[in-house]
Amino acid sequence: MSDSLVIIPTYNERENVDPMIRTIMALPSAFDVLIVDDNSPDGTADIVNKLISEYPNRLFLLSRKAKDGLGRAYIAGFKWALERNYQFIFEMDCDFSHPPQDLIRLKEACLNGYDMAIGSRYCKDGKVKDWPLSRVLMSYFASLYVRAVLWFPVKDTTAGFKCYRREVLQSIDLNSIQFTGYAFQIEMKYAAYKRGFKITEVPIIFKDREKGQSKMSIKIFKEALWGVLKMRFKKYD
Repeated sequence: MSDSLVIIPTYNERENVDPMIRTIMALPSAFDVLIVDDNSPDGTADIVNKLISEYPNRLFLLSRKAKDGLGRAYIAGFKWALERNYQFIFEMDCDFSHPPQDLIRLKEACLNGYDMAIGSRYCKDGKVKDWPLSRVLMSYFASLYVRAVLWFPVKDTTAGFKCYRREVLQSIDLNSIQFTGYAFQIEMKYAAYKRGFKITEVPIIFKDREKGQSKMSIKIFKEALWGVLKMRFKKYD
């Protein structure tokens, strides 16, 4: 058992979940993996179950009854990790848009004194690859909007590739986190910032998924737009 757990929420990721798990397990540093699957009809959970015997005590599956939002999937994973005393807890997508090898760099940042490390597209040397210009602009200006409203010194505010020290998650009332999409990613960073934790951004090359379908929607974007205004007046510290 490692001191580090990578939480990966899945919904219809049968094309990606096997290669993603194998890639993480082959890294030179040890990471356990928790797949949080929202009852994928494509059999994602079945693939994970078959792999568990190959990686005993390193690969785990948390099956949920229905598709209930990214944020709630992560919170279920956070609680699972805290109950098992993991010291470094990671978020990442299953579609290879987040480079698995950069898990090592995120952990190193937390070992070197930071409480949260963010895999960032928009800090120096961070990049986005294979996205249409319209999506790049939407994401970039969304982060500018968040920073302007929240007075928040993080450049990639919607990033979903992160490492937390367990103390960060222990300090946050996870049941009070109200958003589920991009706004969830913003709210977790903002809650940590308001509590005075040290946050750093680690540059990554973010690329568009090659297999499967994106879960992004107008509903998720609107939640982030209005959710930021609600966060501005909510007490987190």
